[in-house]
Amino acid sequence: MSSEHIHLVAFDVPFPPSYGGVIDIFYKIKALKAFGMHVHLHCFQYGREASKELEAICASVRYYPRRTNKHLLFGKLPYIVSTRKVKALLENLLRDDYPILFEGLHCCGFLDDPRLKKRLKLVRTHNIEHDYYDSLATVEKHYFRKMYFKREAKKLREFEAVLKHANRILAISPADAKSLAARYENVHHVMAFHAYSDVVSETGRGKFALYHGNLEVGENNQAALFLVREVFNTLDIDLIISGNNPSAELQEAVAARANCSLKANIAPEEIDHLISSAQINVLPTFQATGIKLKLLAALFRGRHCVVNPPMVANTGLEAACVVAETALMMKLRLLDMYEKPFTAEAIQARKRILGKGFSNELNAAKIIHLLK
Repeated sequence: MSSEHIHLVAFDVPFPPSYGGVIDIFYKIKALKAFGMHVHLHCFQYGREASKELEAICASVRYYPRRTNKHLLFGKLPYIVSTRKVKALLENLLRDDYPILFEGLHCCGFLDDPRLKKRLKLVRTHNIEHDYYDSLATVEKHYFRKMYFKREAKKLREFEAVLKHANRILAISPADAKSLAARYENVHHVMAFHAYSDVVSETGRGKFALYHGNLEVGENNQAALFLVREVFNTLDIDLIISGNNPSAELQEAVAARANCSLKANIAPEEIDHLISSAQINVLPTFQATGIKLKLLAALFRGRHCVVNPPMVANTGLEAACVVAETALMMKLRLLDMYEKPFTAEAIQARKRILGKGFSNELNAAKIIHLLK
């Protein structure tokens, strides 16, 4: 086995790094390369194009079409797993004896294959997946999608036992690490990788509050609706909501509020500009799973950050945010923070908090240590 080479199996093409899971993967690859690791990337295509940027930072890149056959919905394996269990992937992994890093349960279809028994196998868990899918089912209004999420959650709860075949499990948050360590051995906390090497927040004041996230995801749609209907409904503060493919329900709710607006399907650079320009990044969630990469973006790039407890629970980031438990408390915190300039002292305090565990370099070094 060569410790300088590693296979990384990704559930999606991790470029552009425009949403949580692929942000973690893309910047993990960059950080490992900076340590001299040769990353052999395997990724599944279902909408994203092949990437010259990935080929520039990886030793090799292989693409596999995701199997989207409808009959796989009715199999024993979770759909997110069975659609990525592609024979060509296993054949390519068996060409050498390099360690393998599987990104998420999505990619663990071959984790228990006897032919990989002697290989060093790491699994990066991005969530407690069955909890995540249960939460998606809770907020989903479309009957058939709700049933899909419920069935998938049940299958994922059963399938998770495959993790006993991993030599190392890399949990993305302290809470996930604690949960997984109760069921499996060799669980390690490796914090999320991200785009930032330093806090680049601007001092002074902005003129609006911002919520950003992938609005196609049910929990983000729910959070945005909560802000429009229950928080900014009586505030004289402008709210911009940014993200991909907002629902018709959200568009109608925003149109009914003079102080709310949507910026849909804009480039990542434009979202970064909004994060930096906002006076407040307001980020509620109703799903305390994993760690939200949008929160890290807001803390490294933005000014004040107002959240609810599930957004920061067991993340170590509580002190970097203003936490409000109810809609009324969030209104009061927003009114308070809207008048306060963001200072150089606040930036230094944030640097101290983020420097403790959110360094890509330190987390890459931790993975390399776990390969030995």
